[in-house]
Amino acid sequence: MQENNYPKLHNATWPGIVGKGPDSEPVIPFDTMLEMTAAAEVNGIKFDGIDIGLLDPHFNIDMTDDDIKRLAEKVASYNLTIGSLVAPIWGGPAMGSKEEREMFVNMVRKACNIGYKLRELGVRPYGVVRIDSASKPESWAADPANNTKLIADTFRQACDVAAEYDEKLAAEGEICWGGMHSWKTMIETLEAVGRPNIGFQADMSHTLLYLLGYNRPEDRILPVDFEWGDRKALDEALRTLTNALRPWTIDFHVAQNDGTVHGTGSHDKTGRHCLATDPNGKLDIVHDAGYWLRDENGELTKAFKHICWDGCMFPNEVMTQQKTWNDILATLIKVRHAHGWYQPEKKEEPVL
Repeated sequence: MQENNYPKLHNATWPGIVGKGPDSEPVIPFDTMLEMTAAAEVNGIKFDGIDIGLLDPHFNIDMTDDDIKRLAEKVASYNLTIGSLVAPIWGGPAMGSKEEREMFVNMVRKACNIGYKLRELGVRPYGVVRIDSASKPESWAADPANNTKLIADTFRQACDVAAEYDEKLAAEGEICWGGMHSWKTMIETLEAVGRPNIGFQADMSHTLLYLLGYNRPEDRILPVDFEWGDRKALDEALRTLTNALRPWTIDFHVAQNDGTVHGTGSHDKTGRHCLATDPNGKLDIVHDAGYWLRDENGELTKAFKHICWDGCMFPNEVMTQQKTWNDILATLIKVRHAHGWYQPEKKEEPVL
């Protein structure tokens, strides 16, 4: 029996930026994130690729074709591929003014253009472009119906732009994004968009907070008196959540959470990402990843070709230890062993 080779295993590079900066810790350079990802190895298995946030100071969203080619060459030189991209849409809220919404769509266009060219260069065989509403839950709550309509209209425009580049958009489920801050509002927003090239980006850390109803108590799934030792109740809640959101899921982050919210620097409080080995983690990472990677009958969905570890807002002291990334890779390998598959593949050299 062949060892599972899908889904491919990726590391995210934007944790070097998110929650960092003048009011927190220094940004970790892209090259450092890339090097530590490439150096990680567990029993001869390495990361297959990286997911990238097209964010300053790692990248200029207005990068030239030569810049894109240099990026492709650099990543390929480490025997890595590029998967999903994060569009820097936070300057233009999806439910903002006409000008702000136009800015949002323009940022999606720029990200899709980069993604398309990376595909042409042969270093991006799969992946989506990630977006969110760039809006706060409390602002959304001032007029839920109209604000959801605004977000959906902006997302539709973004989907139409993405279709020009043969890209799919994944809306990130996170408690700090208005209209996406609960599992029910997330589904309502996606249904309102009504485009075939949009889906859900699930992150195990963020979606755990959906169960608790943070920022949307009426959508809580776990009972108010829930205690973390009640694994049966947690399993039932995870089944409810994933059965509702799995059909939308086209991008997936493996992660851990200790049941709390956290924010550093300018980043709003959201689900706290924990290390893969954190004893306070509330998820059984490998087991619970199966709720997303398998359908309600236990069959593999194979809905995406790669999975990614997202470890935002870890201290720099932790992120610059190679052991951190080896432990993360080891966890991803276990997830693939439990919920992955094997398929023959032809190794194609990048067209650079």
